[in-house]
Amino acid sequence: LAHHLKPGGYLHLATDWGPYAKQMLKVLDAEPALENAAGAGNYAGRPAYRPLTKFETRGQGLGHDVWDLLFRRR
Repeated sequence: LAHHLKPGGYLHLATDWGPYAKQMLKVLDAEPALENAAGAGNYAGRPAYRPLTKFETRGQGLGHDVWDLLFRRR
């Protein structure tokens, strides 16, 4: 996936499932073509430009946290 992004392009992912968030972070942090915009090993804060999805709203209603991951193509 990283090689389909233009240099400087961003990949933004979000999930309300903790184990999935951890796995995504581990895989993306290990990809040398990507740089974690929040710093290695960190999740990004939810940016104001990202709309709240129906899945996120449902997850929050169930008490789930939401994790954002923001990576930039080197």
